[in-house]
Amino acid sequence: MTQPPPVTPSLPLAQPPPPRPPPLLTPGGCQVRCAGCRMILTVGPGLTEFVCPTCQLPQMLPPELMRMPSQVPAHGIDPSKIQLPCANCKAILNVPHGLSRFACPQCKMELAVDLSRIKQFYPPPPEEVNEVAIDVEREEDGGGVVGETFMDYRPPKVSIGPPHPDPIVETSSLSAVQPPEPTYDLQTKDNLESTKALSCLQIETLIYACQRHMQHLQNGSRAGFFLGDGAGVGKGRTIAGLIWENWHHGRRKALWISVGSDLKFDARRDLDDVGATCIVVHALNKLPYSKLDSKSVGIKEGVVFLTYSSLIASSEKGRSRLQQLVQWYGSEYDGLIVFDECHKAKNLVPEAGSQPTRTGEAVLELQAKLPEARVVYCSATGASEPRNLGYMVRLGLWGAGTSFADFREFLVALDKGGVGALELVAMDMKARGMYVCRTLSYKGAEFEVVEVPLEPKMEEIYKKAAEFWAELRVELLSASAFLGDDKPSSSQLWRLYWASHQRFFRYVCMSAKVPAVVSLAKQALMDNKCVVVGLQSTGEARTEDAVTKYGIELDDFISGPRELLLKFVEENYPLPEKPESLPGEDSVKELQRKRHSANPDVSFKGRVRKTAKWTPASDAESDEESESDSGLESDDDEFQICSICNSESERKKLLQCSCCRQLLHPACVVPPETDAISSDWSCHSCKEKTEEYLQARHIYVAELLRRYEAAVERKSKILDIIRTFDLPNNPLDDIIDQLGGPGNVAEITGRRGMLVRAPNGKGVTYLARNTKDVTMEMVNMHEKQLFMDGKKLVAIISEAGSAGVSLQADRRALNQKRRVHVTLELPWSADRAIQQFGRTHRSNQASAPEYRLLFTNLGGERRFASIVAKRLESLGALTQGDRRAGPSLSAYNYDSSYGKKALVMMYRGIMEQDSLPVVPPNCSSDNPATIRDFIEKGKAALVSVGIVRDTVIGNGKDSGKFSGRIVDSDMHDVGRFLNRLLGLPPDIQNRLFELFVSILDHLLQNARLEGHLDTGIVDMKANTIELQGAPKTVHIDQMSGASTVLFTFVLDRGITWEVASALLSEKQKDMSGSSANGFYESKREWLGRRHFLLAIEGFSGMFKIFRPATGETLREMPLAELKDKYRKTMSLEKAHSGWTEEYEVSSKQCMHGPKCKVGSFCTVGRRIQEVNVLGGLILPVWGTIEKALSKQARLSHRRIRVVRIETTTDNQRIVGLLVPNGVVESVLQDLAWVQEIDD
Repeated sequence: MTQPPPVTPSLPLAQPPPPRPPPLLTPGGCQVRCAGCRMILTVGPGLTEFVCPTCQLPQMLPPELMRMPSQVPAHGIDPSKIQLPCANCKAILNVPHGLSRFACPQCKMELAVDLSRIKQFYPPPPEEVNEVAIDVEREEDGGGVVGETFMDYRPPKVSIGPPHPDPIVETSSLSAVQPPEPTYDLQTKDNLESTKALSCLQIETLIYACQRHMQHLQNGSRAGFFLGDGAGVGKGRTIAGLIWENWHHGRRKALWISVGSDLKFDARRDLDDVGATCIVVHALNKLPYSKLDSKSVGIKEGVVFLTYSSLIASSEKGRSRLQQLVQWYGSEYDGLIVFDECHKAKNLVPEAGSQPTRTGEAVLELQAKLPEARVVYCSATGASEPRNLGYMVRLGLWGAGTSFADFREFLVALDKGGVGALELVAMDMKARGMYVCRTLSYKGAEFEVVEVPLEPKMEEIYKKAAEFWAELRVELLSASAFLGDDKPSSSQLWRLYWASHQRFFRYVCMSAKVPAVVSLAKQALMDNKCVVVGLQSTGEARTEDAVTKYGIELDDFISGPRELLLKFVEENYPLPEKPESLPGEDSVKELQRKRHSANPDVSFKGRVRKTAKWTPASDAESDEESESDSGLESDDDEFQICSICNSESERKKLLQCSCCRQLLHPACVVPPETDAISSDWSCHSCKEKTEEYLQARHIYVAELLRRYEAAVERKSKILDIIRTFDLPNNPLDDIIDQLGGPGNVAEITGRRGMLVRAPNGKGVTYLARNTKDVTMEMVNMHEKQLFMDGKKLVAIISEAGSAGVSLQADRRALNQKRRVHVTLELPWSADRAIQQFGRTHRSNQASAPEYRLLFTNLGGERRFASIVAKRLESLGALTQGDRRAGPSLSAYNYDSSYGKKALVMMYRGIMEQDSLPVVPPNCSSDNPATIRDFIEKGKAALVSVGIVRDTVIGNGKDSGKFSGRIVDSDMHDVGRFLNRLLGLPPDIQNRLFELFVSILDHLLQNARLEGHLDTGIVDMKANTIELQGAPKTVHIDQMSGASTVLFTFVLDRGITWEVASALLSEKQKDMSGSSANGFYESKREWLGRRHFLLAIEGFSGMFKIFRPATGETLREMPLAELKDKYRKTMSLEKAHSGWTEEYEVSSKQCMHGPKCKVGSFCTVGRRIQEVNVLGGLILPVWGTIEKALSKQARLSHRRIRVVRIETTTDNQRIVGLLVPNGVVESVLQDLAWVQEIDD
């Protein structure tokens, strides 16, 4: 036997591979234990015999390790088919699954296969995935997207009173719900009918509110009513009508709580309008804190009008307004409490981490202390977010007797249900008769979005300002670093820095639009119209600072941005402390004297601890006379040791150093001391040390002083640079001045004083806004009246000054010219913007206003104006110019969960932690250098606005590159990103913003494809929709009698061949159409046939898709995807037969074919389908439905989906929850009451 090759021990060393005998073994080798020395050996692949390298014992592998190698499929075998031998020539054949008869290709012998015997050996092939079916399922899950649509409103069940003077609309979801039957009989009915003071829809509100106030909640308190009418529908007059109605029932005390004390005059006017002239309105802020019904105050009845800030006020003696009101009202009294503009109390249940506001708590406490009061909540924007409902405890949506134990549970359920759930709550409230919500139609109002590009000079200013702020940040960072550890206010400094930064750029943006505002206003005045200019902030604080600093006479208007910068740097530039300098001739003696006179028991740094001084021998017996009380050592120790010669002497003969406390013989001192010694004598070494100390101290103080002076000089240099900046003036003063001064412009803002140009045109003076005839609190009312009387034709309103003010072309006013409402600055929320537009668009107007939405060409602003425009358009306003269909409003809520996701993706892409999901603007994927360049610029920009922190500039191969981090809290903060973005130069600002928006669009598009996008209420569309059978009542609400009803509809969604070919030929008439329009068939076959569709080009290169079975799909398909999955059919015959066949087959079965796993419940691609919708009251059965849906197989079915469906035969509209067919049974079982009601 030949010597077997040696085997390597199992050591981690690289060995040369052993020679390989014929392969016999499992690939990869194995480990065995040597039969001799028990060492573990690694045997190479293919070896069976080997020699142990340690004990040299030849040995063999055990037989169980000599397995046959695993089979490698032979050449020519197709794993997707069955391999069978030919009965004649024995050749192995690849036979497709399911084929039972064929001829052998080699010997031509006819063969038959016994399928029953083969099945057990060969598993069936994997199920083919029908890609088209998946596409169709996604399209169906996306649901129909609806922007909020509005319907004309007429009271459905009340016919008293004249029609409303203006067109009123209601959201289409609310209009699908009927309120309960009106049962309440108004006392003031005849009076109202004869005077026509209230319209039919205001009278409807009165009836339902009084009817609701007759009911009590389960917890014993009286039920409340929510008046959600929009701006301008006439809420004030409706409230006055309610007070008047209650007055007739003997309830003569009422509280009216609102946002501003000016609105008291509106309250007075509204009461007079309904004929309640005898009811007195008392302004609480003018009354003392004593009892209201005491002899001194004497208020026994009437309306007490107060603001939310008064509600939380208290006197010095600790009496609160809240206690005063409860005492006046009496805890059992059942009068009216009106929370007007109650969204002020909205932060009762704030976001995580913040505290509830005192206002919210006071509103809650007032309701708790007066359980019998008749509460009315009024707000146009009260129900815009579920957590804002927290203080509306009298609505009875949560608590005893409901599906939700407390408000938290209610919130969680609504958050799961998304946008649609909130609309359902509103519908529920309307069905129970506790909510009305109508909005003034914007029909007749026109609006135009006006882009104001930055002028070259302004662009230069903006760019310089952005660079200056970035440099200032670096300057402040280095100045703070200089201060070392004593910088407690560092976080405070940065808070102020970013707040000023944001305010500064908002000012500059506003100023950029001033020339456009002035020219628009002048044009409108020439056209015999009048102008209202809306802005958010007035810059009052800056003006007051400047007047305090420079006096009331100035050369020109204040530049808000400049004053803001100056103030910030003056007050917050970090300076080191100014050192106390030492006097010039601070001699040794002086220093020792200082040291000596300090209290010796205390040791300070830099001072030596002192002891008693030596006195020359004298006859004085008394130590007290010669010594101060400085803790003298007692004279009992008569003998002491000299520190130099170590010999003992009498204490009296030794000197003591006043610094180091050493005792010395006069003779031992160098040079010896012979004369009488003064009390503050110090030894030679101490003298030397003191001189050194003084020199060092001088150098140190000089250095500190130099640093301090350098810092002061840098600060004054920065202030000088700011003063030389050419920054724009305060926009408010500028506009008033350019439109003819305060004599021509009515100002309705919150500020107290203004700058006015001198009559000779030189210089400006600061004046109070009021005159001696008009008090400061009446000045806005006075200015408003001048505008309404036509004495001034331009009004400027700020958010603070204009809450609740009416400036429409009122038929009762002298000035009925058409209003042109120009927005200089939009609030960052569409709701608040609509509130501002509601100032000029209100009931009883002679003409609807024209809106001009101004914005600069800076990223953030442009996008925002489009949101507000969309919102107005949905309310029925006319646009001028192009009306291209854009995405729905909800998509542009940047601060949504998708906005946060998009921000994180963008930040990660720029920080190079991840790749960007889209190509950045002005870059190309073919040229990666452009993307790299953009990422570097983007990173530098984010560094300069403080989003990327702890930056380090790389060296070596990374030289010039930044590295840093973005803290977690910034990662998701969209608001901060949008604010900081404004502080970047226009070019990079727009590019970063475009990148953010394109990532957001990309995410929304994906969410829509996957069926996750919450689009609120979804419209179910089909060619024919019919109600099948009678609706089933499944639940009845005890209090209001409203019910929950199950409707079953039959939908036919298909498109016949005739309709489809007509669509195509219509499109082909238009010569500009794409050559890609036409009929397509799928490239693959399923169940023996191909799928057909019609593609017609829509907007921006996307194609609208029509399928025979499901009609027009919501999702548009890009051309690339269309060509990838389908091919165009040139033969109309083929398209016709394929289309018709699919149309016929889809009426009975889904796209998965007869063997579909879900069976008859599957609706994917089915033309005729049954749809179940739960309508009416939903909240009481919410939990039951959620439980049933959670068990569904299809993901999209687990989500609560709110749908709107309208029958094609009789146009009956139902809005409710979609109940998938497979769940209907379990929902009905869980609602155990069903049978009882039906029986």
